[in-house]
Amino acid sequence: MELVTATLGSHGLLLEGLDGKIDGLVIAALGAGHVPQTWCARLQALAETMPVVLSSRIATGPALSSTYEFPASESDLLSRRLISAGTLDPYIARPLLGVHLAAGSSRAEIAKAFSDRH
Repeated sequence: MELVTATLGSHGLLLEGLDGKIDGLVIAALGAGHVPQTWCARLQALAETMPVVLSSRIATGPALSSTYEFPASESDLLSRRLISAGTLDPYIARPLLGVHLAAGSSRAEIAKAFSDRH
């Protein structure tokens, strides 16, 4: 499992080559839960093979869920099967994901564990 932090201007190179090497991913997104647009296709492909949790890298406040609707916004990413971390920051979301992966939880069970914390 990995944690990748989004930054302005990033091309998402840290997302390359993760297939088959990890079983889950937490994204520390910008502000309300956005990433650079260049990340979208890669995150969608990863979310098809493993749980990808979307959190905000901001210390307080949630990753939003339906405020913005542009490519790479939180609502766009959630429509691509990413799982919202809600109010959990990436450093809390990562161990929660890890516990569920170790327990063999399904994607649906993982999504519910995060939605229970909204």
